[in-house]
Amino acid sequence: MNPDIQIKHGFGDVVFEMPIEEVVAILGEADECETIDNAADETTTILRYTDRMTLFFEGDCPTLSCIDINDEEATLFGKKVFDLGEKEIVRLMVDNQYFEQDIDNEVWGERRITFGEGNIDFYFEDDELLSVIIGI
Repeated sequence: MNPDIQIKHGFGDVVFEMPIEEVVAILGEADECETIDNAADETTTILRYTDRMTLFFEGDCPTLSCIDINDEEATLFGKKVFDLGEKEIVRLMVDNQYFEQDIDNEVWGERRITFGEGNIDFYFEDDELLSVIIGI
């Protein structure tokens, strides 16, 4: 699979709003599958592909809404994103016209940088990128 992160579109051949069946046809069976019911009588289905990504599906006919990427080969704007530090990622985003950013230190110890206009979050621990989360 092509490991290219496409902001507001998807990751490689997996694109937002795909149903679970189409994603499984591309990626194969997930290592783990979990279904969570929330208070609003909505269901979220989570597919985990160890060392690559976690996919979140929502809605009555569940479609892909969010991807948590931890694939070391993932690229963003042509750069291997997991090889970059915090400052390099901020520069990469700004160079590609994503300026609005929010930085927060999470209670559990990770540092999060969010670029709201791109629906993308970067999670760091000691300047090492741990995860990239993208959404619609």
